[in-house]
Amino acid sequence: MESLTEPAEREPDITVREPDTSARPPLVRELLLVAGLFLVYKFGRQLANGHTGEAFRNAHHVWDAERTLHLPGEGAVQDALLSSDTLVHIANTYYATVHFPATALFLVWLYLRRPRHYVWSRRVLAALTAAALVLHLTFPLAPPRMLAATGLVDTGQVYGPTVYGSTPQTDTMANQFAAMPSLHFGWALMLAVGLIVATSSRWRWLWLLHPLITLLVVVGTANHYWLDALVVTALLGIALAVIKLPAPARSLVVRRRTPVRELAATGVRR
Repeated sequence: MESLTEPAEREPDITVREPDTSARPPLVRELLLVAGLFLVYKFGRQLANGHTGEAFRNAHHVWDAERTLHLPGEGAVQDALLSSDTLVHIANTYYATVHFPATALFLVWLYLRRPRHYVWSRRVLAALTAAALVLHLTFPLAPPRMLAATGLVDTGQVYGPTVYGSTPQTDTMANQFAAMPSLHFGWALMLAVGLIVATSSRWRWLWLLHPLITLLVVVGTANHYWLDALVVTALLGIALAVIKLPAPARSLVVRRRTPVRELAATGVRR
């Protein structure tokens, strides 16, 4: 005979993960922090100005090193761009307008949707930028567009648009002798890495197109050497190895039991 006092089968536990928003830092503090880091970087780059002779000597060393290492010539990429006025204009526009807005949108999206990944990405970008600033100060470097030995064209000045003044030595808006390493490429690569890690779509690997296009643009416009991109890749690798993604918040286990009225409906007594 069936027992009327047999306990009802308990429903399985439900695991509810705490919202990732618990990792989101205060907005005002983040705005001040990012703005402060940017101003420090811009001020530091200006400190590296005034080393024109050393920058050109280093440029010859880098150019010779690339030939010794048998790296492909930057001219091959530029020749492809110069095959079309429209193409070279697009490349100059990409160089001038995509770098900062893309990075800012990347950080804003992570802050709103993936706070844990935002904190990690912001730390990596800050470390990468700080390392780059040290190199800017200790190794001033004229870009290939300034070095006659390269035979390359300053596409920004010739075809436009450009973010640099026509006289590098008196350019008060930017330090044009800070080619090593290429933060254009470094930030673009971190953007791709960050979005690949933070998302799960099978299409997320397409984000790698951004650093690839950026690499071709910075080289083709003669703003950077191949070695500038290789050095920043190494620096980013070190930063990623040292700065780990914060662990997710602990899961909260909620136990749900069968309501009393459901027990009564089945004829089971408590």
